[in-house]
Amino acid sequence: MKKILLPASALTLLALAMPAMAFSPAGEDISYSVNEEDFEGYFVSAGDNAKGSILIVHDWDGLDDYERQRADMLADEGYDVFAVDLYGAGNRPQAVDDKRAATNRLYQDRERMRALTLGGLAQAREQGAAEQTVIMGYCFGGAVALEIARSGETDNIAAYSSFHGGLTTPDEQAYSSETAPIFIAHGGADSAVSLEDVATLADELETAGVTYEIGIYAGAPHAFSVFGSDAYHERADQRSWSSFNVWLDEML
Repeated sequence: MKKILLPASALTLLALAMPAMAFSPAGEDISYSVNEEDFEGYFVSAGDNAKGSILIVHDWDGLDDYERQRADMLADEGYDVFAVDLYGAGNRPQAVDDKRAATNRLYQDRERMRALTLGGLAQAREQGAAEQTVIMGYCFGGAVALEIARSGETDNIAAYSSFHGGLTTPDEQAYSSETAPIFIAHGGADSAVSLEDVATLADELETAGVTYEIGIYAGAPHAFSVFGSDAYHERADQRSWSSFNVWLDEML
């Protein structure tokens, strides 16, 4: 019987094509603390020849198997990946009101948002993740990634990325010419984040002289990449993921 070995990119396409399959994490949950608070992230290594590392910031559900699966897919592509926890160990809200409260707490305390994200980055490197890092996030996590981009953080940050994330810039903030490149994946049918928000962000990045790439995917709603959800849009997910991996190859 012949055994057929598939490259990592082919395995990724299979994972995208079969989102409903049972998921068995390849990495491990990591307990850590930031400012004496307990958190639980997820780390998966690409091995000795990692091309770089990726920090994933979760959506408003908190860190769950969606982020773990994305982390494993990226590890298959050759990256060390740490999925950060911004809510705290054991805090994985289920009700919409609880999810909204968890995100609002951080939107209203952006210093804490930044501290917890960078605390997760420090933990990733403590786990042995490669120094050159891309910070990416989904929905709420995409807004967090852009928050760090505007903060001026330059500690081996190669790029930032947001998938169907919030794009607006607080009045007191701005992008600078020193901001690392930014990749945005946005659904054309997103009713939560408008195309006007996309255009405004592009104008801000142009004005600041930031390198960026924005993909807008026809018919894709908010949260279009979330496997198994009513919002999942297979074409948008596959095309944005492919473009993102090309971007990662350039950045790392």
